Amino acid sequence: MILEKADAEYIGRRFIDYMSNYNRIDDHMRMKKLERLKTLPTTLPGCEPENMLFSDFNMHPEDMEFEIFEPTASEFSTMVEITSSFCNENSFGKEIKFIVREKNSGKYVGFCRVASPFINSRPRNEWFGQVPDLKRFNKHAVMGFIIVPTQPFGFNYLGGKLLALLCASHEFREMFNKKYDMETCLFETTSLYGNIKQASQYDGLKPFLRYTGDTVSNFLLSFSDEFWFETLNWFASKNNGEPLFGREGIASYKMKMQNKMMSIIKNSLKYHNSSELLAFSNAIQANKDVTTQKRFYISTYGYENSKNYILGTDKTLIKSKENFDKHYSENIIRWWKKKASSRYETLKSDGRLRHNLEVWNNDTIDTIDIIR
Repeated sequence: MILEKADAEYIGRRFIDYMSNYNRIDDHMRMKKLERLKTLPTTLPGCEPENMLFSDFNMHPEDMEFEIFEPTASEFSTMVEITSSFCNENSFGKEIKFIVREKNSGKYVGFCRVASPFINSRPRNEWFGQVPDLKRFNKHAVMGFIIVPTQPFGFNYLGGKLLALLCASHEFREMFNKKYDMETCLFETTSLYGNIKQASQYDGLKPFLRYTGDTVSNFLLSFSDEFWFETLNWFASKNNGEPLFGREGIASYKMKMQNKMMSIIKNSLKYHNSSELLAFSNAIQANKDVTTQKRFYISTYGYENSKNYILGTDKTLIKSKENFDKHYSENIIRWWKKKASSRYETLKSDGRLRHNLEVWNNDTIDTIDIIR
């Protein structure tokens, strides 16, 4: 599609004006968070979802016991929105969403969504030494997209590390295998804030998780819902009232539609107005520069040869005598309790233990650090 000159200049300028609103990643994240909060269902007094969040910060880590369960989609979505600073997009394909609950209190300490991995990743390809066959890779690998502790459970007790370790446990691996008839031997995840922060909740988790490199940042920030529907409808009006392409069966539909719109604008401005094309291209690059590289981590669940097995050069998975049993949740939690106890006791003796729940709502949108 090539737009008429006036249409190309109008929509190109509209995109430039929109993208100029977000010069920092935290500006964009706060906008998305406020947008999502408006969609949360109202609750009766006394039934607020934050009442289910862990709040007994006098409890020592050694006294805690944990269990994971799969919640309803609506409960998971609501809980993630009020606890996570990042707004997560839904995806197609295999996934398991689970909540981690502290059994003595009956309260939630964190939320995880593990799903089919990204199609391509530079640090993954470098670890394999090549681009793996995707069909075989997807039979054996999963990725953590949401690993979010409640706060201040995360701060006081290294809660993010606990959740990441449970994602890399044999019990969870077996859940995925059973649900999707897989043979999982590789877990991946990325740090949330990338190179904005020097540290990640996944650091210090060897041998369970290991850092393998940084991702490449070369993508646009997702549109706000308001701008998304505005542009979607505008392009449909120029396409005989029909969307540029249908949604059915297309993963990452929103991002692919954004890219399609951008391509049409570029091609149209290239045909009609080279100076506007330059301004539009510069705005896109500035928007991409707002995003960050992310630290990439993997776990092989204690198998010695996950890499070669996925590549097909080995026919049988080999359990590491040193590390395989460490990935059972009983041993994971024992390992975490030692680290969490040291953290908790240090904070307590220093008077830095936090007691106030951090919950996203319209009253706290400007008071909680968006990057934390």
